[in-house]
Formats: sequence, structure tokens, C-alpha cells
Amino acid sequence: MTHIRDLDPSASPLDYYGAELRRLREAADLNQKQLGSIIYCTGSLVGQIETARKVPTREFSERVDAALGTEGAMSRLVGLVLRGQLPSWFQPYAELEARATYISTYQAQVVYGLLQTESYARALLEVDHPERVVEMVAARLDRQRILARKTPPVLWVVLDESVLLRGVGDRKVMRDQLGHLLDFVKRPWVQIQVLPFSVGQHTGMMGSFNLLRFEDDPDLLYVESYDSGHVTANSTVIRERSLGYARLQAAALSPEDSAALIARVMEERYGDRPGPDEDCVA
Repeated sequence: MTHIRDLDPSASPLDYYGAELRRLREAADLNQKQLGSIIYCTGSLVGQIETARKVPTREFSERVDAALGTEGAMSRLVGLVLRGQLPSWFQPYAELEARATYISTYQAQVVYGLLQTESYARALLEVDHPERVVEMVAARLDRQRILARKTPPVLWVVLDESVLLRGVGDRKVMRDQLGHLLDFVKRPWVQIQVLPFSVGQHTGMMGSFNLLRFEDDPDLLYVESYDSGHVTANSTVIRERSLGYARLQAAALSPEDSAALIARVMEERYGDRPGPDEDCVA
């Protein structure tokens, strides 16, 4: 049994979650091992979460709600906990992203976070954060829940062709990621275009950027560097980048031709057969 220690529920969403989990468990007259057996995990895991030593998943929270009859309380709370695992400078953007009704993004290097598979996100995040990769992947996947809403935001993505060719993880990771992009072809509120190398110089060469539109608030532009993010509502900047984005859309392949290119790259570069840049095994 994990050693009991006092938590300050006001210290962080994770501490508050742990304190609430302990309070609800004890109110149900269950010890950690008993609750663990009900929700198909170990009592040790329950104890680690109660003492804020481990971050809960959404699945764990849903099982707790079902076991303790808490009417979704822990499932609602886990969203705050997972958001707290995002870099502090990124959290304000994540909150804005969740409220946006229209998201336009140009991505120069990697697939946009809302469209990443779990394995692709893990391969990216473990480069710089191997000690926190589990929590950070969970947080990134939780961001994607906005696309499952009854009325999701419109998402328009322009990907540089290099995003398709840059290997992240192994061949299976990339094959699954490109296949995941193709799955969005069936969703009318998600549009994906590829900006081919043949375009040459273009207005997005300064780097990736996102434009957010809201129901009642001004449009915003978001750009980020290695350890910071910058949001602006400056009308001149918004006008300039909106025009730039329209030019990127015009220069990119159509959504249909983009899907065909993604499928071709997925088969030729990451399919079951060795790609042109890989050695064949006799």
C-alpha cells in the first residue's frame, strides 16, 4: 500500500484529483486494493494517483466514476489534470484551441497535434521528454477530444510535403499516421492539403502558424518557438497572415489530390515493401 501523505488540494489540479480520489474512496469504505480490483488496476496505482505521484488517464477516471457512482466528476476533473501536463507556455493556447470554431494551420515540419496518432506523438515527445512522455502523450491525445464533439471546430490543415517524408518513429508509426490522415477525408469539417516541393518559395517559409476564429471574440494568430508561444489579435498581423494562408491554400494540392499523394507516400515509402532509400534483405 502506498504510504499516505497529506496533499494540498490547492497546489495543482493533480493534487486536487488525488485528494478527491482518496476522499471518494474512503467515503465508499474501500481501501486502495479493493478499489483497484473493481476498476481492473493495482492498489499501488490507486495509491500513486492519490498521492499525486502518477497522472491518471481518462479511462481510469471513467472507471472510478462508474465504480463510485460519482456522476462523471472524476472524468471532468481529469481534463484539467491532463491539461496541466502540457508545457506551461502552451496551456493558454490549448484553452483557446478548445474554444475556437475555426482552426487554420500551416505545419512545416510535423503533423498538427490534433491529428497525431498516439505512437507518432510518443516518438516526437520522447526525444526531449523521455521521463514525462506518458503524461505528455495523454495530454496531447486529450486535446483531440474537441474533434469528437457533436459540433466540432472546422479544421483546415496545410502540411508541407516534408511532413510526409520525414520519418518519425519507425515505418509502422509513419504508415499508421498517414493512414490516420486519410481517415479524416470522410469528415467534412476537416480538410487537409499538402503543399508540394514543386511550389518553391512560399509565404509560409518563416515557419508554422495557426489562425483561430471564434464565435464572438476576435481572430487570433499563434506562433511558437522552442520554449514559448505567442498569441496576437493585432488586426494588421491577422490580415497579413490570413492572406498568406489563403495563398498557401491556393498553392497547395486540392484535398483530393493531397489524399492521393498521402496514400502514395504511405504505400511507396512506408508500405510493407522496403522503400527506395532502404536496403533489401535477400
